[in-house]
Amino acid sequence: MASVIIMPKQGLLMEEGTITKWLVKEGEQTTEGTPLFEMETDKLTITMDSTATGTVLKILHPEGDTVPITQPIAIVGQPGEDISSLLGSAPAAAPQAAEETPAPATAAPAAAPAPAVERAPGERVFSSPRARLRAEENGVDIAAVSGSGPDGLVVERDVQNYIANQPAVTPLAANQARVQGIDLSGVTGTGPNGKITTEDLPSSGAAAEAAPAPAAEAVPGQLTRGTRTEKMTGMRKAVMKNMLASKSTNAQTNHRMVVDMTAAVALRNQYKALGIKVSYNDIIVRACAKALQDFPIVNASVDGNNIVYHDYVNIGTAVSVPGGLIVPVIRDADIIGLTGIAEKSAELIEKAREGRLTDQDYHGGTFTVSSLGMFDLDDFVAIINPPESAILAVGKIAKTPVVVTDDEGEDQVVIKSMCALCLSYDHRIIDGAEAAKFLQKLKSYLQNPILLI
Repeated sequence: MASVIIMPKQGLLMEEGTITKWLVKEGEQTTEGTPLFEMETDKLTITMDSTATGTVLKILHPEGDTVPITQPIAIVGQPGEDISSLLGSAPAAAPQAAEETPAPATAAPAAAPAPAVERAPGERVFSSPRARLRAEENGVDIAAVSGSGPDGLVVERDVQNYIANQPAVTPLAANQARVQGIDLSGVTGTGPNGKITTEDLPSSGAAAEAAPAPAAEAVPGQLTRGTRTEKMTGMRKAVMKNMLASKSTNAQTNHRMVVDMTAAVALRNQYKALGIKVSYNDIIVRACAKALQDFPIVNASVDGNNIVYHDYVNIGTAVSVPGGLIVPVIRDADIIGLTGIAEKSAELIEKAREGRLTDQDYHGGTFTVSSLGMFDLDDFVAIINPPESAILAVGKIAKTPVVVTDDEGEDQVVIKSMCALCLSYDHRIIDGAEAAKFLQKLKSYLQNPILLI
């Protein structure tokens, strides 16, 4: 009897996976437990084994398809076996079947869509910040939304109701249609789940204008340039989703502080002389772990109306990899010591760049350190990585003239190794004074690194 291969769930937060490569073609043999296809999740590219033995009778999703978890992706059985019943249950046919099935006569009538608002050109639209954010995310003209708040204020639910009664459309297609005056009610979408994309817009609209001029019409000697569309990777979609979620839910603000890293540089050189690899980032992670123990609120997170305090310190370290950013987590950073952090960090960075991280490696963080000093950045502001409540951005360590006062009270200029730190924190649970005290404690540890050993 034929078996259905489904998109497997890898990790608690996985919702979909992208098939990047089929390792066995239709008509070829596969054995349970042997590699069948390569899959990209939001953070990883991994090889998945077959869950059945037999011949690959049908591949339901080609390479490049993004498939929700548990959905069928292939059928394995014996050559010549009838799989028509299994093909009929494939999700690809479901949307069409749903469209052809008439609604029951007893079904309650759908609520009438809210009418679009006719406003005079340039008329001011009063709306809440969350309503504007939802409108921007979905390519909705806020001026077209009817407001149900006080004095006609457009609130978030108004935007959501407006979107629910509009054809499913990508933000880019919605913006182009609005600019070109295209009515989307008669446009059929060919994107995922019938969503309208720019390719579905009438050829006389924005899509045609955005397309590059045919080579035959190009003027000799004149540069001809156009546009190209590239599908987002699972990693890039995850970054987009997490960052938007962070900005829309956290009351993010930040404090900055410049730290004298001269003693930390000396400590690293001492380790280096002993043949022990310890990076500046390892020293900073260790200092953060100590400071987080002193200020548990910075290590906490928000769950609805509750503050969740963690009795462990798991620090994520942002790592740039091809196609995006990944944040592997150093677990128990408060108890494994500086050399333990250095060893674990080196291991995680190597696994991240080779695509070997597991779900366990990049979930469960309580705080994140993002260092971009290696790119010659003086300082920067980082976005909090949900569900954490704070993130530390670390700039480059640079030799800088600094005024110091000697024992006799005289000022003099000396060269110090200085580094700028920026703490972004969720003001919903972390007050400005607490954030400042945390940075002060962190500075103390970094300027007196003997306390970190």
